[in-house]
Amino acid sequence: MAEQANLDLVEIAPNADPPVCKILEFGKFQYEQAKKEREARKQQKQVEIKEIRLRPKTNEHHRSFKVRDARRWLENGMKVRVRIRFRGREITYPEIARKLLEDIATDLEDVAVVEQMPGMEGRTMLMVLAPGKQSE
Repeated sequence: MAEQANLDLVEIAPNADPPVCKILEFGKFQYEQAKKEREARKQQKQVEIKEIRLRPKTNEHHRSFKVRDARRWLENGMKVRVRIRFRGREITYPEIARKLLEDIATDLEDVAVVEQMPGMEGRTMLMVLAPGKQSE
């Protein structure tokens, strides 16, 4: 039937029982499939990850600036990665960095949830915050 109509026999759903086929122009079918995929990709939301970098010796005043930036990003729907870099012998006291990350998490608990708990990665400790409960 496809040859008589000068068209192609295209398998639409190969996993169906029985497999579904249509008689149509194959080039047009490929174009429609690509168009559907582009639309689906357009509908996906790309989550941006911002990062704030600190050191274990970062003072309270400097930290408050960083937390303020993180709050603004979280309110805009972005994720925030908090990274604490150790230099020299600072790495022998990871509990200082863990305490700092926990303080940041409590400062931001009204707008964020901890997506990834603080953990070591080489000479850095990091935590990921995701936008969470929005304040009413």
